[in-house]
Amino acid sequence: MSIPTPTPAPPRSHRAETYKPGATIADWRPEDASFWQSTGHRVAQRNLWVSIPALMLGFVVWQVWSVTVVKLNDVGFDFSKSQLFWLTAIPGITGGTFRILYTFIGPIFGERKFTAFSTIILVVPMLWLGFALQKSSTPYWELALIAAVCGIGGANFASSMANIGFFFPKREKGSANGLNGGLGNLGVSVVQLVAPLVVTAAVLGSPAGGPQHDAKKNTDIWLQNGAFLWVPLLVIMALAAWFLMNDLKVAAAPFSQQKIIFKRKHNWLMTWLYVGTFGSFIGFAAGLPLLIKNNFEVQGYQATTYAWIGPFIGAITRWGGGWLSDRIGGARVTLLSFVGMAAALVVVILALPSGSDQGNFWAFYVGFLVAFAFSGLGNGSTFRQIPVIFRDQHMKAAEGQSPEVQAAALKQSEMEAGAVTGFSSAIAAYGFFFIPAMFAAMAVTNALWIFIGFYATCLVVCWWFYARKGAEAPS
Repeated sequence: MSIPTPTPAPPRSHRAETYKPGATIADWRPEDASFWQSTGHRVAQRNLWVSIPALMLGFVVWQVWSVTVVKLNDVGFDFSKSQLFWLTAIPGITGGTFRILYTFIGPIFGERKFTAFSTIILVVPMLWLGFALQKSSTPYWELALIAAVCGIGGANFASSMANIGFFFPKREKGSANGLNGGLGNLGVSVVQLVAPLVVTAAVLGSPAGGPQHDAKKNTDIWLQNGAFLWVPLLVIMALAAWFLMNDLKVAAAPFSQQKIIFKRKHNWLMTWLYVGTFGSFIGFAAGLPLLIKNNFEVQGYQATTYAWIGPFIGAITRWGGGWLSDRIGGARVTLLSFVGMAAALVVVILALPSGSDQGNFWAFYVGFLVAFAFSGLGNGSTFRQIPVIFRDQHMKAAEGQSPEVQAAALKQSEMEAGAVTGFSSAIAAYGFFFIPAMFAAMAVTNALWIFIGFYATCLVVCWWFYARKGAEAPS
């Protein structure tokens, strides 16, 4: 592995001013116990707790369509089941694609500045969506375009997770990434829980526009509130990111340095595993509301009542996956997650309606909740594995060499781990598109069996390269 020449740290006389909110930090040594205790922990926590709500709002914007589509036809739109699934799937295309860009652009411009920018621009799709929903004559192509722009909210995850990993020492990376990703993922549950509540009344007043008539329930609703509600919160968090976060010089890297990850085998292997965990989480979150509506609404089960709980569980267990991985190893937790998801989906398949059989909603629902729980564990564990794998490999290559070379190796490993974290999250985000798209294009049971087969390949990869005795990169 190539190791760059280390950049000398700035003189200590200039360091006292570098840790204030909004500053660019040149000297960052989280593995230095005295530095971490006196300065590092406090600064890292401040950045983490600004990053989390900003990331949560990104997920809100990304997932707003998963709950919006449930009510479209009730207020005068006339779309097929397939068209509605496509509206939930489209944000996954732009979310995944822009995550690739966001992975590499954040370290170029500085993560503080980029977090503020990537948050404030989400005001645009929320305003556009709010106005479009007030007219049932809005054409399908325009709604599809809005869905695509909303997908940009999902891209924030790539830059956010890559950034937070730089702030924490190895022993705390799993928990920190688990908190950032897990609580950020809560944006899925938040929008699926809050949006159906705020659309039932004119809670935002006359500036938000008049009501639409819900023909199914014979009542008025304000569907646009589910979009307009988030606009002031996005503005607040963009300002908070600008004034309270920090840029780390150690995290700064041009694309010419970051692109080396495409030559790293473990970039591709960990991306494969993360597609299995996060791809499942975000795809199930996008598709579950319509699955409930299409299969069980006739039995009296409402998607808006139940859909949000699964992503909530997955977001919480993501933190648990990071915490547990810090203690027993990420590879073991990742193995457990794939076994659990596969078993849970078998239960879901058996519980779906088939022919004259109306299915079993509660078995279906509990099966999905368990799948969400294990996907969350895997989300946390894989993101703990990545920095450990790259750190260990680079430090092994620098073993026995000078302290300067070892310091450069450590810095290089951090840069590569951040880039791999962002890239793997970008590819996995396409699960948001492919899972609802598969539900739209084929029988749901067939799609679920394909997922189970994919989990089997993930189990083999994780066990062979990371979990077995004598594995190439134990993590």
